[in-house]
Amino acid sequence: MFYKDPETQETYLLNLIDTPWTLSRSLSACQGTLLLIDASQGIQAQTVANFFLAFSENLAVVPVLNKVDLPGSDPQKVLKQIESTFELDTSPGSVLEISAKTGLGVPAVLRQIVADIPPPQLGSPTDEFKALLFDTWYDAYVGVVCLVAVHITQLGIMHPEQTPTPCLTVGQVGYLHLGMKTTRDAHIGDTFYAGNSVNPPTPFPGFKPAKSMVFAGAYPMDASEFPKMQEAIDRLTLNDASVAVARETSSALGQGFRLGFLGTLHMDVFRQRLEEEHDSTVINTAPTVSFQVAYKNESKVTGLEVDRASGRKMKVIRNPAEFPEPDELANVEAFYEPMVVGTLICPLEYVGSLMELCGSHRGEQLEYTCIDDSRVLLKPGYQESDLVKVNLLLNGKPVDALATIVHRNASANVAKEWVKRLKAVMDRQLVEIVIQASINGKVVSRETISALRKDVTAKLYGGDITRKMKLLG
Repeated sequence: MFYKDPETQETYLLNLIDTPWTLSRSLSACQGTLLLIDASQGIQAQTVANFFLAFSENLAVVPVLNKVDLPGSDPQKVLKQIESTFELDTSPGSVLEISAKTGLGVPAVLRQIVADIPPPQLGSPTDEFKALLFDTWYDAYVGVVCLVAVHITQLGIMHPEQTPTPCLTVGQVGYLHLGMKTTRDAHIGDTFYAGNSVNPPTPFPGFKPAKSMVFAGAYPMDASEFPKMQEAIDRLTLNDASVAVARETSSALGQGFRLGFLGTLHMDVFRQRLEEEHDSTVINTAPTVSFQVAYKNESKVTGLEVDRASGRKMKVIRNPAEFPEPDELANVEAFYEPMVVGTLICPLEYVGSLMELCGSHRGEQLEYTCIDDSRVLLKPGYQESDLVKVNLLLNGKPVDALATIVHRNASANVAKEWVKRLKAVMDRQLVEIVIQASINGKVVSRETISALRKDVTAKLYGGDITRKMKLLG
């Protein structure tokens, strides 16, 4: 957008990016951030995470209190939280108080951006052309559109839609139409440079590829819709590079994909976009995280990867179907699950309940900080655990798409719950269906769906009741 300062009458070009799933890729193209804090809710866990991510990139941070017009807002209380949590200056006038709904104080935000956030570091027009690709999307008419932070010349700006310009100057952000027809040609984080360069320039620093934390299988409702689903996933992942995609085949569901997401909410949003934007009906398997398996005799196992932290060779399990079979467990030395450091911010009166909840999920408290008189920041972590695979069987045959990996202490309850759920959703058939759950080859739960009997009384109408009872007998 173009912003004209009412005092100096100077015009500025501002490129604003909303917080996406992969914040790191946007921050790599920014010089500063607006830290929006709800004046009625105070600092949230996501606020803490976003602040320290921007702080690690050495970006200018402009704190802004939003929703100050609400009856329940308490700006003074939130300012104390900002000072104690982030150690930012909260003196009068240093933190903007606005209402995005009514427009109160919004013009001051644009003035603060110009005053506190530095412009891009400008190079010389004689330097080699270099641009950072930090976003892409698909256009039905022109193909792949690339959004780049340019180090020297080219094509158009977002104002707020695509607006062609004769050129882009040093430090500007704009888009390029390069004639790409496939989404695989554009990778977020690439550095563009002139084809006639003698030596390729040094890639832009700061960009970190997103790391998927939750994995789930995705299969089309009908096998004939697989090509359509593949095209839809390719287009969605073009501007959501945080989704990892790998093809897989299930004996029960056929061809599909193994998708990696940042979390379960990210997975739900991606599935909804597949259905609503591309009319692709998807069957999702249960989400799971990636696990590591250390073996006693590594020579007997294929597909091992070197773990950067320990330096040992491990087998990474992203699909329950890859879990070691019962006859292979003797060669397993240990299972490892991802360690997570979660930040919880809650009112003081709920601390006991939250600590009990974390403890029931094998959480270990790492930090306890009072933000103010009524809010507390907790940081629990997770330890190494004993993992098992829960298999679901229909008439003795395992269904790979329904398998899951859980902690041994919860495995029996999970097995019973899944068997009951499956019985509740399955229709009766002309044959008896036996639903079982097994752990390491041992059946721990069973439910039976009785066979649907033929209605031998359908042809009867009226008459003596003894005739009907004779047929039923």
